[in-house]
Amino acid sequence: MKVTLIHGQNHHQTSYHAAHMLLEHLQAEALYEFFLPKDMPHFCCGCYRCMETGIAHCPHAAWLAPITQALEEADLLIFTTPTYCLRTTGSMKALLDHYFTNFVVHRPRKSMYHKQAVILASGAGSGMKKAAKDIHTSLSGWGISQIRTYGFRSMAVTWEAVPEHRKDRLNKDFIRLARWINNKNRHCRVSGKQRLMFHAMRQMHKHHMGAGELDYSYWKQQGWLDRKRPWKNYE
Repeated sequence: MKVTLIHGQNHHQTSYHAAHMLLEHLQAEALYEFFLPKDMPHFCCGCYRCMETGIAHCPHAAWLAPITQALEEADLLIFTTPTYCLRTTGSMKALLDHYFTNFVVHRPRKSMYHKQAVILASGAGSGMKKAAKDIHTSLSGWGISQIRTYGFRSMAVTWEAVPEHRKDRLNKDFIRLARWINNKNRHCRVSGKQRLMFHAMRQMHKHHMGAGELDYSYWKQQGWLDRKRPWKNYE
């Protein structure tokens, strides 16, 4: 299993250590790891180039390229975030904004229908559910069916200050989560919700009701306006 791990912050505190605790229980053969904003320091500027000419023409394409490649190659995507004002970090939101053309309504990536994802949100008190939802919205929009979220209330600012009994509970939970991940990696199915959304967008593009010619051409090139589906292998 190949894993891409994206941290919503640069520092190595609770969410970072939680992610690596989970990794210890996974059958991972390769790890691609990124820290925000270090590895992607720019906000989406709304230039619309990704919609009009493709994401390769984004003014931040050079920064996005290694992250995009890692997202494509991985079997499992892990996103971590602390809670900033009860939501995900601005750096994480800035990254996800750059991938809005990956949404099924535009130009979804076939590979996303074969992946699973985990969202780890940590906070000293509250806000983990909302922070995780910020990320979940994008991943689901990309076509990923198997997404698990985990909120960890650390009751501390640093990892060293987290009570040992909370770390022990976290480790036990991650053993069960890793078992689910390792099993789903062998049987990663596309949900009915994702199939329904795909077919709804297919009808929209088939009748030229989408956001533009580039989206229509992409769907036609993939063969999705005919009988091909992104979750099926035709090799």
